[in-house]
Order: sequence, then C-alpha cells, then structure tokens
Amino acid sequence: MNTHVKKIAQEKLDREPADLSRRSFLVGTAAAGLALGYSAVPGLLGADQALAAPAKFDPSVWYSIGPDGLVTVTCGKADMGQHIASTMAQIVAEELGSSWKDMRVQLASNDPKFNDPVLGAQITGGSWSTMMNFDAMSRAGAAGRIALTQAAATIMGVPAGELVVRDSTVSHPKSKKSMSFADIVKSGKITKTFTPDELKAIKLKTPDQYTMVGVSVPQLDIPPKSNGTAKYGIDVNLPGMVYGAVVTPPVRFGATVKSVDDSAAKKVPGFIKAVTLDDKTGSTTGWVVAVANTYANAKKAAGALKIAYDNGPNAKLSSESLLEEAKRLQKLDDSGQFFVKDGDTAAAFGTAAKVLEAEYTTSINIHAPLEPMNATAEFKGDILNIYSGNQFATRSGAIAAGAAGIDPKFVVMHQMWLGGGFGRRLDADMMVPAVQAAKAVGKPVKVIYSRENDMTMDYSRPLTFQKVKAGLDGDGKLIALNHDVVSAWPTQRWGIPDFLSPSVDKKGPLDAFTVNGADFFYSVPNHNVRAIKNEMAHNATPSGQLRSVAPGWTFWAVESMIDELAHAAGKDPAEYRISLLDGKGKNDGGAQRLRSTLLAAMGMAGYGTVKLPKGEGMGVACVSSQERATASWTACVAHVAVSPSGEVKVKKLTVATDVGMQVHPDNIRAQVEGAALWGLSLAMYEKATLKDGGIEQTNFDTYTPLRMSQVPEVAVNVIANGEKPTGVGEPAVTVIAPALGNAIFNACGARIRALPITAEAVKASMKA
Repeated sequence: MNTHVKKIAQEKLDREPADLSRRSFLVGTAAAGLALGYSAVPGLLGADQALAAPAKFDPSVWYSIGPDGLVTVTCGKADMGQHIASTMAQIVAEELGSSWKDMRVQLASNDPKFNDPVLGAQITGGSWSTMMNFDAMSRAGAAGRIALTQAAATIMGVPAGELVVRDSTVSHPKSKKSMSFADIVKSGKITKTFTPDELKAIKLKTPDQYTMVGVSVPQLDIPPKSNGTAKYGIDVNLPGMVYGAVVTPPVRFGATVKSVDDSAAKKVPGFIKAVTLDDKTGSTTGWVVAVANTYANAKKAAGALKIAYDNGPNAKLSSESLLEEAKRLQKLDDSGQFFVKDGDTAAAFGTAAKVLEAEYTTSINIHAPLEPMNATAEFKGDILNIYSGNQFATRSGAIAAGAAGIDPKFVVMHQMWLGGGFGRRLDADMMVPAVQAAKAVGKPVKVIYSRENDMTMDYSRPLTFQKVKAGLDGDGKLIALNHDVVSAWPTQRWGIPDFLSPSVDKKGPLDAFTVNGADFFYSVPNHNVRAIKNEMAHNATPSGQLRSVAPGWTFWAVESMIDELAHAAGKDPAEYRISLLDGKGKNDGGAQRLRSTLLAAMGMAGYGTVKLPKGEGMGVACVSSQERATASWTACVAHVAVSPSGEVKVKKLTVATDVGMQVHPDNIRAQVEGAALWGLSLAMYEKATLKDGGIEQTNFDTYTPLRMSQVPEVAVNVIANGEKPTGVGEPAVTVIAPALGNAIFNACGARIRALPITAEAVKASMKA
C-alpha cells in the first residue's frame, strides 16, 4: 500500500490514492480490507457517538451538517491532548464559513469509509497531522460551502455568485435575503457533488482572507474533558464486563510460561480465570491475565498466581551488553546500509587539515503516559469490538484480529480519547490480553496495565550509539563527515514494508526512522550516514517511536559535533552554523529557513551580546525535525549555570520555530513549550536500564522525568510566514539536548557526549 512514509520519501504532499487493505500487517493473518456493514453496529464514531439523523448533509466523510445547523467533524487522528480534533474542525470551518459555536468533533472508527485515498492510513505521529490534512480538510470545507451556496441560490432565486457565507448563514446582500445552514439542510435541496478532479480545482482562500485559521478559538474538546463526559479508554464500561490484570515476566521479551498455579488465586473473591496468552502477533511473550469481577480483585488474583517461566534467550542481557554490541557492529566495515552517501569521504579525510572523532550515546527512554495502557474487548457473534485509545487504528485492528484468530474485517475499533500517547499508543499490545481474555471467559473484558506493567513492558525509545568523524580544511571549513547510527529498528518491527526506505547503496531497505535528521541542511560536499541495526537490542528491547523519534538522538550527535568543529576552527558556533547553511544544491530553501530561525532565537536570547557571570554559558543548536521532507525549522539558545561540582542549572530555554502557517497560535505555543520541556527531561533526567533482560525502573520513583521545580524559563518565538503548515508537536524536543550540551561547554569547558547529562559526567569532563 502507499503510505505517508512513501509519499514523504517522494518529497511531496500532493498525495496519491492509497490502497489501504490490511495486507502484510501480521504474519499468517488473512488481511482483506474491512467489508463489514458498519451502519448496523451502534456506537462506532468516537466515544460511542450515535450516527446522525438521516436528514443530515454529508459534504465529506469527514464532516456532516445536521438539520439543527450543527457541524460535526470526524477526526481520523488520535487526540491525546494536542487538540488535533479541534484543529481539523477549525480548518473545515474556515472554508465552510460556519460559526465556531456550531462546530462539534468526534473520533473516527475503523469503518472502511475512513480509509481515505487522500489522507491515507489512520496513523498519528511524526507531527504529520496538520501538514498532511490541511489541504484536504480545507477542500472538504470549501466543497460544503459551494454546495450550500448553490442550494441557497436556487431556493432564494438569486445568482450564486452574489451570495456571501459567514457564521453558518448564506446571505444575499442586495435583496437582504438569508438562510441558515440549518434551513438549507432541512430544505433537502442540496444536490451538488464533487469528483476528485473538481475538488482539486477548487480555489481555496489565501492567508490574507482567513478569518478562522490563525485565531486562537476555544478548543472544542476542553469542555467535555473538564466535565467528565469525554470518554477515555480507561472509562469504558460495558454490560456484564469483567476485568483483567496482566502478570508479566521478569524479562522484557522472549520468555515463555512453563506452568501456572492458580490455587491461591481461586481464593480471591470474584476470580474467574487465569489466561495464558498465546500471542501469534509477536506483541507479547510470557504473559498471563488474571480475570475477575472487579479490577481490584483481578489485581489480587494476579498477585496470587504462581508462574514458572523460561526466561528465554535475552535473560542475561543488560544495557552494557547492548552498548558493547553496538560498538562492535559500528567497527565492522560491512555493517548496516547507507542512508546518505555523497561525495568521497575517504579521499576528503586524506586531505583534511584537521580530523575530529566523537562517540555519542543515548539511553533507553520510556513513554509513561499518565493514562496507563488499557483496552476493552467484547465479542458479539462474529464481531470483535475493541475500545481503546490508539494512534494507529489501521494496524491496531489487525493486531486485535491476529490475537483473536479472526479476519480483520470482523474487528470494529472504537476510538477513545487518549490520556497521553507520545508514540506509545502506536503499538497495540494492550489489545492482546483483552481480546484473548474475552475469548476465554465469554464476557467483555477490560484490561488495565499497572504502572509497573506500563514501564517494564514499554515499547521504549531505543538505546543508541553514534560515531561521528569530521574533517576540516585549512580554513576550518567542514569538508567531510561520516555518521554511523546504531540502534534497534522500531519501524521494521511493525512488519510493514512500505514504512522502510531503500538504502542508497542498494543493500536493502533500512529504517529511516532511526537516522532521520542525520541528512541535515548544512552544506558538506562529502557526507556519509550509515544506519546499523543492533539485532541484540532489537530482540531484547522491542522499541517504539517516542516523541521526536530519530531526530531526538541524531541531532544530539550532529549539533554537538558541529559545535566541536566550530571551536576547533576557532569560530563562534552560531556563526559557524550560519556559514554552513548556505542553501547550496539540495539544501536550497530549507537552509535559509533554518538560518532565519537560528537568527531569531539568537536575537531573542541576546546571544553574543549579554555578558554572563563565570560558570554560566549559552549554547545554540538548530534542527530540521521531523523528516527532511516534512521539516519544521527550530533553533534553541540554552542558558545554563554549572557549579564546581558539575551540577547544571538550566536557567532559560529560548526556542524559535518556523512552522509555516499557524492554525491555532496558542495551541502551537503550548506544544512548542511542552516539546521543549520534554526535550529537557530527556536530556537531563530520564534514563531506563536493562539488567538480566528486564527493565529495572518500575515507577516514577526510579524513572524520574522533569519535575515542576526543575522547569526553567521558556521563551518561544513562533515564526508565521504563510508557508504550508508544518508540525509542532515534536521538533522542539530534538533541539534542547545539544543546545544544553553546548551551553555546558561554554560555561565550564566540559564536553558531554552521553544522555542523560549527569553532574558526575560534567565534573569528570571538567577535570579532563
């Protein structure tokens, strides 16, 4: 199937029709496209929203207008607090001409009608949602406005070209006649339809004509989330429902259950059954589910089970062994595949006046959204109903089907609001125990992970090792750079070939989501980037996509090395970056936008003009996250103070970002601030470790994200320039760590190359 990733690789957003059948999502799973008669199944749209009355007007599968004039937008993206459902409604409202008070939102199911040939698979990630939906949703809104206008013109007996649409009303200024959207819908006179070519031909508004886009309207999802009517996965309650609590093995992956003694569990009131998972999808290994009449009793029963395991092939592995293996693989000349191979780096290094080499590492990191993983499964005849919040409905339905041993066309996904996702809910492991437990006991089963389950079985950000070698000529100009990136390959684990990218050395597909960002916008005539899969880490710590994905580690290495090169060349690090962002060749356009963003951050922070006390420093970094073809241009100036003991106090983060057109300015600022703080948390505080095959950190006492008391001042400058809108949820995550590392060097001379940054490492580097 054609996917977003394939289209991104083609570097164009004018998306092609997509065949969204479920083929190849699961080994051994029949994968025909969904063919179920969804209109006969109640509660499909979002959190059990009923289908609208037959009299409604459906200009698009993505929204409808009822006879009461209310416009209900269906969001095909997961809403996990980033207000994407409200953003989609705002885009529609701009072209439709509806009043914001008339807008409503609901979440899409996996009804095949939502497998849109333009918008593609139902996946939420990569900061893609607004940029990849803006044009299509705008055209859907415009088509509705045109159809309403033509119907109103017929009813009022006036030329359609003389009508004005505003605030859910179509009016004729000359005759002072007007009709509300409600009146037009109730008339039943709307007959205009559009072919794909006609939709493409619609002339959309220009930014200077916007009255809705660019306005910080009230978010539509906040009232229901505030009054408790918005339903999250953990809120699902079905008639006759029972509960499941999972018991997970001491190793992250590869264990099998040898025996289960449930004699003590049988003494727990309400205990029903212990179900050993037989998971053909490969999402889980060695799991058991205790099922009981309440969650509390399920937890008690789970604690009472005596389970014997074969801990499998990964039982002796540790973070240290994964890192040692990464270093071994990097040293092999034939490891991995090339993501970038420009010029001749070997020849350039031979003529270089100065060569620098450095190794950069990042640790395992955990998503830990506050709503733990959960899913509710119910079989009704041949139909499996799944209630859960997930970021990849297209894949999750196939996972649920594989767990049940049925065809995906018999799975109905009920999308719920998400209490945090950050990439964690791209995976559907939580559906497996719910499905198999429901099948085993013949009742609806809600499974809720404990915090310990959630952390130790997370599809984490992988441990990474990177080796960078760079060469300078006699003038300090960067002439060659080799960059090796070794990690588990999260996207390959999904088993969807079109999400992989062809290697430039024709050695086979590679996981570009482990190296994106290494193909930066600096001009370097000789540049190699090698993606190397750490099979040991891939198997022992099945990894996922955590907010910012590869640029969260690749830019840590790139922007740290660029800083080292600047100092080696005797140049100011910011000015050195500006000289490399010359926009030559393939970097035309992007380099200029990144340079402007860097200058904006520097000016806002007073970089180079503010005299700092001893022990304080400012550092810069600039990035083009997420992917090169879908970049948002982001720069950071970090201001830190470092004590003689190596303790780092982050005083201020100044972030500038170019996101093109702003749909909702306040929301953009909030997301950039949140991303910056997440980046700070990853850079300074978060670390998970593997020991004897298992994740050691089980709760927030040992896995310690940024606390409120550690939050510095954050200044944000959002550059709006009328360009196509780009993503905002993730890019600022990636720029913080290198800016901090570079600031620490300027403050005390300590060069840090491992995340998270610790006082011990800073002090050791200061002494060195």
